[in-house]
Amino acid sequence: MAVLVGKKAPHISASAVINGEEIVENFSLDQYLGKKHVVLFFYPKDFTFVCPTELHAFQAKLKEFEDRNTAVVACSTDTEMSHWGWLQVAKDKGGIQGITYPIIADTNKTIATNFDVLAGEWDYNEEGQMMAHGEMVAYRGLFLIDKEGIVKHQIVNDLPLGRNVDEAIRMVDSLQFFEEKGEVCPANWSKGKEGMNATHDGVASYLASN
Repeated sequence: MAVLVGKKAPHISASAVINGEEIVENFSLDQYLGKKHVVLFFYPKDFTFVCPTELHAFQAKLKEFEDRNTAVVACSTDTEMSHWGWLQVAKDKGGIQGITYPIIADTNKTIATNFDVLAGEWDYNEEGQMMAHGEMVAYRGLFLIDKEGIVKHQIVNDLPLGRNVDEAIRMVDSLQFFEEKGEVCPANWSKGKEGMNATHDGVASYLASN
């Protein structure tokens, strides 16, 4: 698994569904450069079971991300028409109707590959025929990207393991606190708590008071 933290996020240009209904071509994270932080998360499949719980959980907290000037963007290897179809299905029917943040269609699987979250692998048999090992879908990867397009945080879950959206918000708060204050965030830090100077004296002072 590639570690992208500290590196430029791979470029994205693909079809996406925005505002819960509009299909656009050449959707890119470049639109947020210099303007917003981005939480980009991958999920395995449309019309499944754990995935809608995550998509709705991010929607429920969307205002909290927006209040932090942070865009939420989802991505899976389904087509834009599959995304659009799922968006027409009511929440109580297992659908994602009501989701308003962008959902990218990674139909050629290059985005998941570039972010190194594609679950399956390509190979060739003795006859030179291409083979797929495992499902060619995305793991539950999440990437926090700063305004300069640099990945600052990543986490990847296996397919059955849903994520904690509050933790994603905490990481946004941590990054923004460091950017604004220049102080680092110790273990279990959350918004409103004090940070720490990255010096021996700073560490000693923090540990003594906590």
